[in-house]
Amino acid sequence: MSKADNMLSILWLLKTRRRMTAKQIAEKLEIHIRTVYRYIDGLCASGVPIEAEAGHDGGYKLPEHFRDAPLFFDLEEQKALAQAAVFAQEAGYPYGAELDRALTKLQRHANQEQWDEINRHLSGFEVIRGPGRRGLVSELQQIEQSVADGRTLKMEYQTGHESISKTRKMDPYGLIHWKGNWYVVGFCHLRGEIRSFRVDRIRSLTGDDGVFERPASFSARQFLLHNLLPDPGSSETLVTVIVRGKWEALNELCDHWLFGHALVERTEEEARFSLQKEAIQNMVPYFLFGYGRAIQVLEPQVLKERMIEVAERLLEHYRID
Repeated sequence: MSKADNMLSILWLLKTRRRMTAKQIAEKLEIHIRTVYRYIDGLCASGVPIEAEAGHDGGYKLPEHFRDAPLFFDLEEQKALAQAAVFAQEAGYPYGAELDRALTKLQRHANQEQWDEINRHLSGFEVIRGPGRRGLVSELQQIEQSVADGRTLKMEYQTGHESISKTRKMDPYGLIHWKGNWYVVGFCHLRGEIRSFRVDRIRSLTGDDGVFERPASFSARQFLLHNLLPDPGSSETLVTVIVRGKWEALNELCDHWLFGHALVERTEEEARFSLQKEAIQNMVPYFLFGYGRAIQVLEPQVLKERMIEVAERLLEHYRID
């Protein structure tokens, strides 16, 4: 057997028996006793809490709490891990090689019948990744490590509306994968406040000597959503938007990330939303154009006028072209 198989066998023997000597393990596995000592040392170094007791009744054993821990995943757990790996890989998970190694170990310790069953479930389970996404493995790994270590990063960052990049220092607090993109949220030294940055817009990334302490209980997810969605605490900045349309179109609209969070009331033919004025001017018209004549804005008048304005500008743009 391979070294990994022998070490797993030792772990299994100690789990199923109260105590075993090195000689007993060597005889059971038909290996040299010195090899047993090496494998025991290797298991201890990997974090397995093997206890050694000297004396006539001594030997090796596992603590009671560890003996009760499962050594293997059952079939449903193996299937869940394999399918979750599909999601991670398609999202551009930065530790794909390590994930592959973990799945290889899973396959090695599953029998052929189990692995065939897992593959039957995987064959009908797929995730589509958005086209044209450049690889961000090195950037994501560096950011993830900096988040864990509390290390400042220096980056060249180019926003969507700027033609040149700017140098910034950032204390990264967290990574988020949302709507097909990776974002890093952290303290921007240039602006003196917490901001979010799209990782694919980082042109270069290097380490810095600075260190930081991540704010207690900070959630990068909550920060990102708070900056994208309406703030319930500022109702004076919110405007009621009423839309009429076909049932299927309204369903899709209510599932949209912006409209879904702003939904106030829904009937079969109408939906009422509460949206910020800024969103109505900048985002909402462009989102609604995608539904064509399947929906119609009833209120407010300012949104209807904005829809007309955007449509006329697009019409003029293509006429000139």
